[in-house]
Amino acid sequence: MTLESLARDREELVTAGPGTTAADLADLMKAHRVGSIVVEEGDRPIGIVTDRDLALAVVGGRRSATETTARDLMTGDLVTADISDGVFEVCQKMSEHGVRRMPVMDEGRLVGILTLDDLVILLEDEMGQLSSVIQAESPPHQS
Repeated sequence: MTLESLARDREELVTAGPGTTAADLADLMKAHRVGSIVVEEGDRPIGIVTDRDLALAVVGGRRSATETTARDLMTGDLVTADISDGVFEVCQKMSEHGVRRMPVMDEGRLVGILTLDDLVILLEDEMGQLSSVIQAESPPHQS
């Protein structure tokens, strides 16, 4: 499985406009069973809002869920991955910027989102394949 197939295989990329209320963002997250929403202006991603952002800013900050908007909540310095990036490069970007989710771009277009969970699953799959090679090459265990 490649980074490209991981990003493109996401069932649904959920986006919203910057004026979407926190209440509507929470409803979208619940309905689509996602933990983040990419905020777009036109066709351009400008930020991301996570379930944690909602919890800390709205619930923890005791802000109105109907008056607080995506623009108020979003992380605006969006860190993105390119569809051609390698897994190591994406892991490095996530670590460097302290993010768990990265929108994936292809020639300036938003095509998916990649999460830390996706990378863990990919790496687990790769480790399983490496383990199979080692087992095939190792001498049998004697009882």
